[in-house]
Amino acid sequence: MLATHYFASVLAGILFFGALAHSAAAQVVDRIEVSGNERVEDGTVTSYIPIIPGSFATDADVDRALKALFSTGLFSDVSLRREGTTLVVSVVENPLINQLAFEGNGKIATELLEAEVQLGPRIVFTRTRVQSDVQRLLQVYRRSGRFAATVEPKVIQLEQNRVDLVFEINEGPMTGIRRIDFIGNQAFSDSRLRGEIATKEMRFYRFLTSNDTYDPDRITFDGELLRRFYLREGYADIRVVSVNADLSPDRKGFFMTIAMEEGERFRVGDVSIDSTVRGLPQGQLTSVVEILSGEVYNADKVELAIEDLSTSVGELGYAFVDIRPRLKIDREANVIDINFEMNEGPRVYIERIDITGNVRTLDKVIRRQFKLAEGDAFNSAKVQTSIRNLKGLGFFRDVQVSRELGSAPDRSVIKVNVEEQSTGELSFGLGFSTDDGPTGDIAIVERNLLGKGQALRAAFTLSGQTQEINLSFTDPAFLERNILAGFDVFRQTISRQSESSYDAKELGFALRFGYPLTENLRQNLKYTLRQDTIQNVASTVSPLIAQQAGTAITSSLSHMLDYDLRNDIQNPTEGYRLAIEQVLSGFGGSKRYLKNTINYETYYPLREDIVAFIGVNQGFIAGIGKDVGISDRFFIGGSKFRGFKSAGIGPRDKTSGDALGGNVFYVGTAEISFPIGLPQGLGVSGIAFTQAGSLAGIDETATAPLFDVGSVRVSTGVGVAWKSPFGPFRFDYATALRKEYLDETQTIFFSFGTRF
Repeated sequence: MLATHYFASVLAGILFFGALAHSAAAQVVDRIEVSGNERVEDGTVTSYIPIIPGSFATDADVDRALKALFSTGLFSDVSLRREGTTLVVSVVENPLINQLAFEGNGKIATELLEAEVQLGPRIVFTRTRVQSDVQRLLQVYRRSGRFAATVEPKVIQLEQNRVDLVFEINEGPMTGIRRIDFIGNQAFSDSRLRGEIATKEMRFYRFLTSNDTYDPDRITFDGELLRRFYLREGYADIRVVSVNADLSPDRKGFFMTIAMEEGERFRVGDVSIDSTVRGLPQGQLTSVVEILSGEVYNADKVELAIEDLSTSVGELGYAFVDIRPRLKIDREANVIDINFEMNEGPRVYIERIDITGNVRTLDKVIRRQFKLAEGDAFNSAKVQTSIRNLKGLGFFRDVQVSRELGSAPDRSVIKVNVEEQSTGELSFGLGFSTDDGPTGDIAIVERNLLGKGQALRAAFTLSGQTQEINLSFTDPAFLERNILAGFDVFRQTISRQSESSYDAKELGFALRFGYPLTENLRQNLKYTLRQDTIQNVASTVSPLIAQQAGTAITSSLSHMLDYDLRNDIQNPTEGYRLAIEQVLSGFGGSKRYLKNTINYETYYPLREDIVAFIGVNQGFIAGIGKDVGISDRFFIGGSKFRGFKSAGIGPRDKTSGDALGGNVFYVGTAEISFPIGLPQGLGVSGIAFTQAGSLAGIDETATAPLFDVGSVRVSTGVGVAWKSPFGPFRFDYATALRKEYLDETQTIFFSFGTRF
């Protein structure tokens, strides 16, 4: 009992002295008084203070209140003091920004800079925020390749505690790549490797590109490009150790260094296909794989073989096949055996196709480019074909297609996101060619009329030889079917005074239809009604031309079969195309004939940057109960047969020298395009070519001293092609190796054109 009383006495003492200590540290705050504030209300200031009037407040509470007010960013200075039971809060407000401006920015628009900074009109000014925005602006300039840029903030004091904030910018020059070095390369020289990466060294001729400026994303990608290059060249163990870019002390350039470990070069050993898919004709697929034993290993060829195999098995009706390459590496013999394993893949069907990003283009225009529909079995090869079709429309700047899991494991959702670009065009064209002389044209074009994928074009062309007005309309999905329909209305005048002493005028219209027969084969039908006029006939003209002066009517129906397996329509490097066209005239009108033309062209990559081209173009026209008129015959020369002038070969009047055209022709072309040592980014390539052909045969009833020899003419030459920013440019120098005495030759051919 005594011990219990003792413990209670001690506890009471502790509580008593603790209460005294607390009363000494904490004081009652009856009122909070705010001073110095101009814009901020008293209630706003007190709301940040963790002290309630009428309560005790310790020194720690006052300290927390001070920190809370500073953290608001509203005040440049804050002080708190006690006056009895009153807590006095004195503040100095940060100024308010009246106007924000940028000076000295010529390379980056003010709108882009405003989007990067946090400060702006009617926002509280603080030095911390200003310094943060300065760093943001510097980052913008560094991302654009200007590491020497400086940003200096200037503050202009105004009345009512307001300021104008001005960021004075010195953008400085572009920070380029001064030098690119490689470490560890033994098989390839530095200059060869520099040609394989996207980043280039600073050179005066790269003023049209930005590949020689610093871009961290591009430099990172260079490491991947280098790795892919080595894998194409057989170095399966290639390892890119590091890709670094160091800024020079003067901040005007970077020194880029790529370190690598090449490893050994490998060749292909055995190539085989193993399939566990029941019923799949394995032997039929062997010819699809274009990889030969003994050749240098190429990782790109392996990926291409997988795509080709996927396409082939899909065409055979096997939609669920998983193809994986198994590589067996023998490092002692430097050989890689490749085995393509084909197994049953998961059965996945398309649940739906979601399309986003198209503001103007209708969904149905995009959906009809897809080779797959909702409910079909998923086929990656058909998806890739669909992507190529979408990009080929020219309606979109970017096309992204991804695959996501659907509502069940065997369901997939295809997400299509497109970024539209302008499809309307008001263009003015300027150019010059040795065939037509100076050329100018004006065209109004809409390639996606009302978002329906239809094309409308109105054009006027004027050149030294030709004047043309043309109006055309094309609907690629006539009646919501895979049928192309369109019409053309045209008026054209062609001057043939220099070669045949007359002018030809055409006036008429055409109706066009086209539809696919297979994946790569199309048939096109066209009806044409045309009025042909031979006028301005010279007094010295050949009687074979003079008798045709006047007007004739052509009413014709034509069809064309077009089989196209080229990898790119605009710039093909592989594949071939065969087009056969027949024109039958005689459905009314005054002309009756059958005209046939065949055009074959094939492209073969001899190396990644060397492409061989072989083309054959031939034609035949025969009158039906009537002679073939001069306006319907073939004229060969100029750009069609380099080494000879336009209409430079074929039948002629021996007396006047006028070209009469011919009923039968053929021209064969063999051509190789290759790099000429300039950087790949300039788009300049060399060309070596040879051509052989002939033109002969007329069926005029009038008499005249006629030269009509169907012998073979041959020419050869070299040229340069440049895909310039101002339009395509081509220069050819050709020599006629074999010709007839009345043929007219020409050694230099060039063409240049641009649109703006």
